[in-house]
Amino acid sequence: MLLRALLASLALAIPAGPAAAQPAPGPGDFAAALPASGIALTIWGGGPAAELAAGAARRGCTLASAWATVGGALLGYLPGAPAFVNAPFVARFGAGIAAGTPLVAVCRAAPPAAVAGAARAIGASDCTLFPDDNAWATKIADAPLHPNSSRYIGYILGLGGTGRLHPDFGANPAYGIPYTIVPADQPGVPVTFDYADESDPGPYPIPPGAPVEAGADSHVLVVRQGECKLYELFAARRNGAGWHAGSGAIFDLRSNALRPNTWTSADAAGLPIFAGLVRYDEVQAGRIDHALRFTVSRTQRGFIHPATHYASTVTDPSAPPMGLRLRLSASYDISRFTGASRVVLQALRDYGMIVADNGSNWFISGATDPRWNDADLGQLKTVPGSAFEVVDTGPVLTR
Repeated sequence: MLLRALLASLALAIPAGPAAAQPAPGPGDFAAALPASGIALTIWGGGPAAELAAGAARRGCTLASAWATVGGALLGYLPGAPAFVNAPFVARFGAGIAAGTPLVAVCRAAPPAAVAGAARAIGASDCTLFPDDNAWATKIADAPLHPNSSRYIGYILGLGGTGRLHPDFGANPAYGIPYTIVPADQPGVPVTFDYADESDPGPYPIPPGAPVEAGADSHVLVVRQGECKLYELFAARRNGAGWHAGSGAIFDLRSNALRPNTWTSADAAGLPIFAGLVRYDEVQAGRIDHALRFTVSRTQRGFIHPATHYASTVTDPSAPPMGLRLRLSASYDISRFTGASRVVLQALRDYGMIVADNGSNWFISGATDPRWNDADLGQLKTVPGSAFEVVDTGPVLTR
């Protein structure tokens, strides 16, 4: 009731049009910084209600709710609430909230345990995506430019395709890589491998109904709570009471340990696949705090840590080795992008993307989820490969 009273008092001050004292924000953004905790009168730059949380996060606010005045009454939107709760707000604003609309933002304080790694929390599990000093979690916005950057980018662009980013995931289950979170007591089952000499032996805690990636790669990814370990299979299929796979790897999410040099994993680069996926829950939270995974059609016979494996005979030094890390150039304007695409591009600027496999050029990987808005993600297809540059994260190794 106290919150409602405060909102009501603020509502009296909400003007009919944009507040002149605040600069006009861009689409999917708010006019100025928001409080980490508390209530603020602000201006929305335009866009659907589903983008409010991401826009608030960029302004330092974990959005609990947003309120507008309609006919003198307050109408609220609560991110993550059941559809019926937000139905009146969505019905009123339809496809989008107009640019310049005054809103009251209610920001909730982060829990006391919130630290840098909290943003890499894995769904509702008790695990985070590797330690804060892990390579995947390292910001590279200010990392030194690789002296061979222009040649690497030119080589990838010369491989063909559209020459632009492509989100290899979406609402269609035929795209993206699914994953499963299982409880600490999920029993392990036997797994056999085609490449057993470079695979971690089982058992693996894979449930019978675990989703398998559509297509030839047939990846299976499982995070087991409690021990916080990641289990991944390549070319997986059910085999009696267990599974058979081409290769498999187990990663301790609390450790920075790499696989032995020249070892593969369930990915060609010897990397964890799950670590580089764009996941719906983190995008909805407004930020991605790790590097992303992407593919190119031809790679070099070499790898850069944290990658540990190559899958090529090409020795051209301009060809990208596994583990090569690219970032979106700071000069590339992302202000026109909204929603999930804006969050992804900010991550590519802050954390970059890592060559993890041979595949379609400029394809970035994400988790399969029916909640993705494919039209929103489609904005990424306008970003040219020339907007990227290569950072220097270490030498190219072959053994």
